[in-house]
Amino acid sequence: MVQAEPSGTDRPGRRKSPAASDEAEEEQTAELSARSLKLARFYQGKIETVPKVPVRSLEDFGLWYTPGIAAVSQAIQADPDSAFDLTGRWNTIAIVTDGSRVLGLGNIGPEAALPVMEGKALLFRYLGGVDAIPLPIRVDSQEALVETVERIAPAVGGVNLEDIASPKCFFVLEQLQKRLPVPVWHDDQLGTAASTVAGLLNALKLTGRSIGHVRTVLLGAGAANLVTARLLITLGHDPSELTLVDSKGVLHAEREDLDEMMLHNPWKYRIALATDGGGRKGGLAEATEGADVLLAASTPGPHTIEPEEIRRMAKGPIVFALANPVPEIYPSAALDAGAAIVATGRSDFPNQVNNSLIFPAVFRGVLDARARGIPDELVLAAAQELAARADDVGLTTTHLLPTMAERDAFPHIAAAVAVKAVDLGLARRRYSRAEFLARARSRMARPALLAQALHQAGLIPAMPDEPKKKP
Repeated sequence: MVQAEPSGTDRPGRRKSPAASDEAEEEQTAELSARSLKLARFYQGKIETVPKVPVRSLEDFGLWYTPGIAAVSQAIQADPDSAFDLTGRWNTIAIVTDGSRVLGLGNIGPEAALPVMEGKALLFRYLGGVDAIPLPIRVDSQEALVETVERIAPAVGGVNLEDIASPKCFFVLEQLQKRLPVPVWHDDQLGTAASTVAGLLNALKLTGRSIGHVRTVLLGAGAANLVTARLLITLGHDPSELTLVDSKGVLHAEREDLDEMMLHNPWKYRIALATDGGGRKGGLAEATEGADVLLAASTPGPHTIEPEEIRRMAKGPIVFALANPVPEIYPSAALDAGAAIVATGRSDFPNQVNNSLIFPAVFRGVLDARARGIPDELVLAAAQELAARADDVGLTTTHLLPTMAERDAFPHIAAAVAVKAVDLGLARRRYSRAEFLARARSRMARPALLAQALHQAGLIPAMPDEPKKKP
C-alpha cells in the first residue's frame, strides 16, 4: 500500500498534535472568510460586462444597435439556430439557483446565493472562457423553477443548475434535459460526482486497488453521492460493495421509510434497491468497518466524521471529505487516524476534489461542439480525462488531480467531452480531437490574458491590505 506523505508538521520528524492541527485549520478557515467579506465590500461584485466589439465613435452604434441590428434580428427570425453564429449565445450560459441549498449553508434564499453564483461565473470565465450569467430566482415550486428556466433558454447556449435542494434538483434536471435543446447540467450532481470519480480512480491506482474489487462507503445520500454511486456502478463497481449512509443510517432495501422514499425521492429509492446497503445496516460506524474507501459529501464538519470511524476501515483507506466550507474531518485528523490518501473540496489543502476542476472544461467542450445534452457518457469522459491529466505533473498521494493552476489540463478535458459528444451524435459541430483542443486552448487562455492586462492597466484595482506571504 502507498502511504500518505506526512502533513501538519512544524519541523521534519515531528507531527503536530491533532488538536493543534484542527485549531490551525479552523483559524485558516476563519481568516479566509473574514478577508472574503472585506473584499466583497471593496469590489462590490466579481464580474462585469465588457464590450467585445470596437466603439470608435457614436456612429458605430449604427452597426451594433439601430438601424443595422435589424438585419441581424431578421436573419435570426428566419433561422433561429443562427443566433448561435450571430450573437454571443454560442458562448453564454445561465447559472440558475433558487438558493435552497447553498455551499453547505442550507436554504439561505436567492439573494444570499448571489455571491456564490458570481464566484461560479468568475470560475466559468477565468478557467473555461465561458460567459456565465448568475441568475438566482425566487420560485415557490420545482415546477415553477423548470418553467422559469425554460422561458429564459432562448438567451443561452447552456444551463448550469446550482445549489438546489435534493430531491428537487433531480426533478428539475431531468425535466430540463428533456425540454431544452441545449445542454443542462446540475453541478452539485454531475460536477461533484465527476471530480469524485476522477480522484477515486487515481487514489485506487496509488493504493493498489481496482474499482471492481473495493468496498466503498458514501456518507450523504444527496445530489452528489447518488450520482457518484450511479457512475461507480457504470464503471464496474459491484453494487453489493457500495454502502450509502444518510442522516437516518445505512440506506438499504428494508428501511422503514422505503415506501415514502419511493413516492418522494425515487432516485434515492433506486440506489437503495441497487445497493441494499452493501450488506450492512446501522450507522456510519457499521458501514465503515473494513471499508477501503469513504466518500463524504455530507454535513460540514470538522466532526461529522470522527477519527475512530477511519480506524475501523481497512488498512491504508482512502478518505474524501468534500463538504464546504469545512470538510467533514480535517485532513490532519484523517491522516493521523491511518488514512493513506485524503482529499477535500478546498483549494487550500492538498488534493482538492471539487467540481471547479470539471465544470469550466465540460461547458467549454459542449459549447464548442454545440452539443444538445450532457449524458453520463460525457460526464465519465470528463472524469477519466481529468484523472489522466494528473500524470502531466506527476501522480502522488498529495497530487491526486491537477490543480486549477495546471491550466493545460483543462483544454484536454474540454476536447475529450467534445469528441464524446460527436461520437454520440449529440454535436452540431464536428471536429477532430486536435481541432477541438486548439479551439479550447485559445478560448480558455484569453480570459487570463485579459484579466492580467486590465490589472496591469489599473482597471482592476489591487487588493487592499494584501497580507504578507509567509516565508
